[in-house]
Amino acid sequence: MTITIGVHNSNPSLYYLSRLDYAAEELAAVGETAAFHTYTNGVRTGELLTQGVIDFGGTGSTPPVTAQAAGHDIVYTAVSAPRPDHGALLVSEDGPVRTVADLKGGTVHLAIGSWQTHLIAKALDDAGLSYAVDITAVRSDEHSEKLLRSGEVAAWVAQGPQLAAARRAGGLRVLVPTGDVITDRSVFFARRELAEKRPEVVEALTRALHRADAWAETHPREAAEIAAEHQGGTADDWETALRSLPWRIEGVSDAFLAEQQEAADIFLRTRFIERPVRVARAVAHEA
Repeated sequence: MTITIGVHNSNPSLYYLSRLDYAAEELAAVGETAAFHTYTNGVRTGELLTQGVIDFGGTGSTPPVTAQAAGHDIVYTAVSAPRPDHGALLVSEDGPVRTVADLKGGTVHLAIGSWQTHLIAKALDDAGLSYAVDITAVRSDEHSEKLLRSGEVAAWVAQGPQLAAARRAGGLRVLVPTGDVITDRSVFFARRELAEKRPEVVEALTRALHRADAWAETHPREAAEIAAEHQGGTADDWETALRSLPWRIEGVSDAFLAEQQEAADIFLRTRFIERPVRVARAVAHEA
């Protein structure tokens, strides 16, 4: 049997795993082979699992919640340690936005449907505002930083090398550090049939992720050069971004499930999702 692993640029652990031999080696030990399916939008991970296109994938915190809300039957298998420095909500140093409350009525650029939605929705909720009512959320693109600097948007969520480059250029201020609001974990999940009937495969994939993370942590410059070549940006900014990540895989804890449930409840309250989600259902049942 071939185990197909979903890969997209936004999940660094899977990105590097796809460029190393660890998945093939670990899966061979349980009698399986590895294949990688590359796609661009991590929000589609739940859909691709349901369709059988992939068997295993990973994203930030938001896509598995929206996948459950859309009726996809997923099972959490592992998470990263918290990533407090992975991203931040930026505003102009000289602009009018001094607090989260000042975002009311403004436009915020972010990667809608990613962990960034979780960040903005919770930051607004904590300030007594609503993601659905009090801001205009617009999908970020290559022009987001320029629009923020010109005052055409109120705030922008930046991550990875884009955040490193923006900080290096100056003129922008961190309004909300990610770690002050959410844990921003990288989250891994699988098809229920695989998780429940072949736990040894999930364990092998988790071992492979541990090894890929260890490689990235001990080879930051090489990892940065790979990412810069394939994804753009400079190797220096990529190295800064990669060194900020924890590179540690953990089990699915009650605390993590509670974090996800809080996000699901906020998303429902702000109408980012249309029906309630019970996050605890996305765990494997014992055979």
